[in-house]
Amino acid sequence: MAALAGLRLIFLAFLCWSCLAGAAEPVLPLTARVTDRTGTLAPDQVAALERTLQSFEASKGSQIAILMVPTTGEEPIEQYALRAAEKWKLGRQGVDDGALLVVAKDDRAMRIEVGYGLEGALNDATCKRIISDIITPRFRQGDFYGGLSDGIGRMIRVVQGEPLPPPARPADRQTGGIGQHLPLLIVVALVMGGILRAVLGRLLGAAATGGVAGMLAWWLAGALSLALMVGIGAFLLTLFSGLGRGGVWPGGGWRSGGFGSGGFGTGGFGGGGGRFGGGGASGRW
Repeated sequence: MAALAGLRLIFLAFLCWSCLAGAAEPVLPLTARVTDRTGTLAPDQVAALERTLQSFEASKGSQIAILMVPTTGEEPIEQYALRAAEKWKLGRQGVDDGALLVVAKDDRAMRIEVGYGLEGALNDATCKRIISDIITPRFRQGDFYGGLSDGIGRMIRVVQGEPLPPPARPADRQTGGIGQHLPLLIVVALVMGGILRAVLGRLLGAAATGGVAGMLAWWLAGALSLALMVGIGAFLLTLFSGLGRGGVWPGGGWRSGGFGSGGFGTGGFGGGGGRFGGGGASGRW
C-alpha cells in the first residue's frame, strides 16, 4: 500500500508539472531586434530602437534584443527570459555576446539575460543597476520607450568597452544580403535574356545577359565572386532556356538548388548561435 501511495504521489507531481509546463507562455520565433507583443510602443519608437541595436551590432558584432510580453504567466520571468534567449540564440557562435531585455508589462517585471561572453561586462551587479537606476524610474512614469532607450543605451556603452572579436566585414555578409535582390536579377535574366538572344543569337545573347546580370550583382553586393556566380547563372539560364520540352530543367527557370531558397537566403534578423547560462538580473517597478 505504501508503495502504491508513493507511485500516486509521483504521478500527481508529474501531472502538475506537465500542466504548468503546458501553460508556459510561448516564445515566438525571432524576427526582429525589438518585439513588442503588448502594443505599447509606437511604430516610430520600435523603428528607432531597431536602428540603434542594428547600428550597434554592425559596429561591435554583439546582438542585443528587446522582448515585451503582457505576462510570463505562472513561469518566473527569470525562467522565461532564459528560455527565450536560448531559443533565439542571440550573439555570435563561440563568442556568446548576446543579451536580451525582457519586459512583462502586466506583471510589472523585467529582466536582462546575458550570454556567457558578456557576463564579465554585463555582470549581475551592473545589470541590476541598469534596471533599478535607469529603466525603473522611467517605467514608473509610464515612459516605456524612454526606459528602454536609456536602458539599452547604457548596455551598449558597457559592452562597447569589452574586448571582443571584431564584427564580420560587409563583404563577408554579402551572400545573405543579396537575397532581397534576387527577384530583380531573375527578371533581368529572363526578360533581357530573351531579347538579347533574339537580337544577338543564343550564344552572344547569353554572354551579354550574363555580363549585365553580373555587373548588376556587383553593384548591389560589392563582391566580385558573387557577381561571377550570378553572371554564370544568368548566362546558363539564357543559353539553355527554351531548349527541348520545358527547357533544361523541368518547368523551366532556376530551381531552389541554384539561386533560390537553398542558395543565398532571404536575409532578415536572426540569432548567431550564442549561448546563455542564466547570468543577468531582474527587477520590478
